[in-house]
Amino acid sequence: MATRHQVRQAVVSLLYAREMGSCSEEFVEEFLEEKKIRNDQRSLALSLFHGILEHEDELDALLNARLKEWKINEIGSIERAVLRLGAYEMKFTPTDKAVIINEGIELGKELGGDSAPKFINGVLDALKADL
Repeated sequence: MATRHQVRQAVVSLLYAREMGSCSEEFVEEFLEEKKIRNDQRSLALSLFHGILEHEDELDALLNARLKEWKINEIGSIERAVLRLGAYEMKFTPTDKAVIINEGIELGKELGGDSAPKFINGVLDALKADL
């Protein structure tokens, strides 16, 4: 059974794949099956992924208000995906905000560039203070 962290990794990967232009519903289903994300965890992954897509403009506005030097569309795709996931979870789920920030930092370490963890931490922490 996949962990919540693995679910978040999959959601970030799906958001990245979407930006690269290869994210049909068939692809999403195959990807989740390949990653062995099933049952309740599959439902969570799909809920997060589709929720982010549904509220993307709202999430980007929240994030842009906390970005100092860039706008959301000017940062790396992985960092953008992690920030959108974190913002969505903070705004639309009951998950503890400290857990969300920690997960964002870990995803940044695993998937992003060298400065990603610190950057993600700063943006999500600023968002937490305002929500």
